[in-house]
Amino acid sequence: MSISQTICDFATLSISSGGFMEMDRIYLQNRLLSLIGEEALTGEVTPRPVTVPAVDLLAELVQVAKDNQVISDLAAEQEMFEAQLMDFLTPPPSVVNAFFAQHYANSPEEATEYFFQLSQQNDYIKTRSIAKNIQFPVQTAYGDLEITINLSKPEKDPKQIAAEREAVKVDYPKCLLCMENEGYRGRLNYPARTNHRIIRMNLDGESWGFQYSPYAYYNEHSIILSEIHRPMQINQDTFRRLLRITEVLPHYFVGSNADLPIVGGSILSHDHYQAGRHEFPMAKAPMERLIKLTDYPQVIAGIVKWPMSVIRLQSPDKELLVDAATTILEKWQGYSDASVEVLAHSADGTAHHTITPIARRKDDYFELDLVLRDNNVSEEHPDGIFHPHKDVQHIKKENIGLIEVMGLAVLPPRLKMELEEVEKYLLNEENHLADYHREWADELRAAHTITANHVTEIVQEAVGQVFLRVLEDAGVFKRTEEGQAAFARFTDYL
Repeated sequence: MSISQTICDFATLSISSGGFMEMDRIYLQNRLLSLIGEEALTGEVTPRPVTVPAVDLLAELVQVAKDNQVISDLAAEQEMFEAQLMDFLTPPPSVVNAFFAQHYANSPEEATEYFFQLSQQNDYIKTRSIAKNIQFPVQTAYGDLEITINLSKPEKDPKQIAAEREAVKVDYPKCLLCMENEGYRGRLNYPARTNHRIIRMNLDGESWGFQYSPYAYYNEHSIILSEIHRPMQINQDTFRRLLRITEVLPHYFVGSNADLPIVGGSILSHDHYQAGRHEFPMAKAPMERLIKLTDYPQVIAGIVKWPMSVIRLQSPDKELLVDAATTILEKWQGYSDASVEVLAHSADGTAHHTITPIARRKDDYFELDLVLRDNNVSEEHPDGIFHPHKDVQHIKKENIGLIEVMGLAVLPPRLKMELEEVEKYLLNEENHLADYHREWADELRAAHTITANHVTEIVQEAVGQVFLRVLEDAGVFKRTEEGQAAFARFTDYL
């Protein structure tokens, strides 16, 4: 197919996306010609139905731009150029919001389906990169945990690193979650957002935004962010907002990372939540013991069968749940039990206790899971008493945030190559086994009969069991007789 026909087809997709009309075709084609460094359309060019994915047409346009030396091979430069082209497939923010509202009038599901498809078609959601991730389930006593080795974010090459070092430092946008990202071209040291759109949400008088995550870890992975650039904070307003969001998007769960270092997420500087259309392993876990909330007898409350310490609340009354959750948070923030190394405050007054909350709808009931978090450190565990301990950090040493808490491991890309070397080691083949995997690999060799047909299965199963240990390490009240007795003392205090 000629590049001229590709331009014509790309213009057709731009028109069908709703941001342009057929009258705009010549304008679109000329804009695309100019961007890729061509002078004229050549040969027979015919508007026609387009069945080829937009990203395939994009790849052709980008290659011509490279051939014409419009852009270099720098990954960041190509990313900015791709987003600029895909912006033609993306209506302006006002139009996207208007379409969303039209679909929402029919149903919330129809509205999110429209926005999700748009965000995939215009390559804001990096479906090609996400497809590279390695994913597998691992069966445990708590249900199937979900394991992802994250390969979606491309590694920077030396030329890219050098270019970033020379790039001018700019404090705009303030962070990756600010609304100023919408339509931002990007820089060598900042991701392109030209094709980025945000749905405006009014949450009880406050302005918030709803968008999808470019590198999704689960189905319809979305982010709900405050218009105001302010730090994360877990409080009564958090619980009220989360439950309100489940009214606006009843087919989505929504949760918040904790608001303290070590037990929080990667971005604590901007108040935001994560949501999506995915049932995580923790959501499937049952309550194994009911508890009584003295001040809220109408609320169903119980301990969830989960490696971390989780209190589940259920009620058809949203405000009752907000008040009950706030009471539990406030009591947890001041609660200590030295027998299990639980300490609410340091001698200097530093607070160590918070909650990772997750909200969802279950028929006519609102449901809140409250995961107790403690970010204390010790001489034995300088990275965190309730953080992955040293003996499992060869697999996972990063913070255990909202997604991991719910049972989905997001593991570093280094593991793809490293686990292949573990398999070679187990098969007695020539290998480059990392020293920090050796003890673990020897344990696997001693515990299993290793064959080429089953070695991958054995290693993946072992990775899942390590992730289970990671969650157990992060659990405040351990799944031991002593730990559960301590948990019962806390719930008796509620």
